[in-house]
This record gives sequence, structure tokens and C-alpha cells, in this order.
Amino acid sequence: MKKTIYCLIILIGLFACRTDLFAQSSAASDSINYEQQRQRVNKLLDERSRRFGEFDLSIQQKTGIFGIFKTKKDMQKSIDILKQVVITDNNIFVETKRLLDLKDYESDRHAALANEYDKQVSAYMKTITKLQDENDKLRGQLTTLDESDEKSNFFVYLLLVVIAVLLVVVLQLFKRQKAKNLTQH
Repeated sequence: MKKTIYCLIILIGLFACRTDLFAQSSAASDSINYEQQRQRVNKLLDERSRRFGEFDLSIQQKTGIFGIFKTKKDMQKSIDILKQVVITDNNIFVETKRLLDLKDYESDRHAALANEYDKQVSAYMKTITKLQDENDKLRGQLTTLDESDEKSNFFVYLLLVVIAVLLVVVLQLFKRQKAKNLTQH
């Protein structure tokens, strides 16, 4: 019974280690994905800052008569840069949403893993309790068997003593009978 308990504990330990390794590799992968996504968002923010700086320069740039007036070409260049800023802003929103989704997914996953581990631990505790109860029950049966064995041994010894006493009595009666028969002959 003890071997069974030890084997069960070893198997539980191995299973727990294996799931921990899987969880760690999965968590590392999720962290890498999260970090890559965060770097994409930061890259887009840097790109937006650079483009907005270009927009500021283009707004101030005047190539018209003597540098006093803005030409249609200057205005179009500013508009094109502003369009790129808006496109970059949209990309930032999309990538930020993905980043938040990753974070939410990780939080949900960690909560699910914690819940699963709690269930596993509860199941292991129930199994161990059940095995301990079974072990106690078997020990009780063993004690009962030992007591009944001691009682039966006591009766066997008592019976042997009674048989020995009866043999002694029969032998003495036989000797007396033999002695009476000898004296009568």
C-alpha cells in the first residue's frame, strides 16, 4: 500500500513538473509576443513623432514669391504628410488594441491556469485523503486480524495444555489400572 502511495506521489510530481514546464514555455512565448507587439507600437509612435515633425517643418516652409507665400505644392506636401500621420495614428490604434488584447488574453490565461492548478491540487488532496483513509482502514483490519490471531493462538495453547493434562491423567489412570491388574494376578 505504501508503494502505491509513493508511486502516486511521484507520478503527481512528474505531472506537475511537466505542466509547469509547458506553462512556463507558453508563458515565455506569450511574453515574447507581448514584448514584440509593444515594440511595434513604440516604433509606430516614433514614426508618428518623426512625421509630425516633418509636418511642422512643411507648415513653416514657404517657397512662394521671395519665401513669403506658400505655394499649392507646399500645401499639398503638408496635406500628404498629415495623411501619413493619420494613417500612422490608425495603425497605432490597431496595434495598441492588439497589445491590449494580448494583455487581456494573458490575464485570462493566467486566471484559467490558476483555477486549473487549484482544481488539480484539490483533486490530489482528495486522492491523498482517500488513500490515507484506505490505509487507516487496512491498518484497522490488520489490527483486528492480529487480535483474532492472538485469540486463536491462545485457544490453541489452551487446547494443547488441556490435551497434555488429559494425557497425563489418562497415563496415570492407565498406570493405576495396570498396577491394580498386576496386584490382582
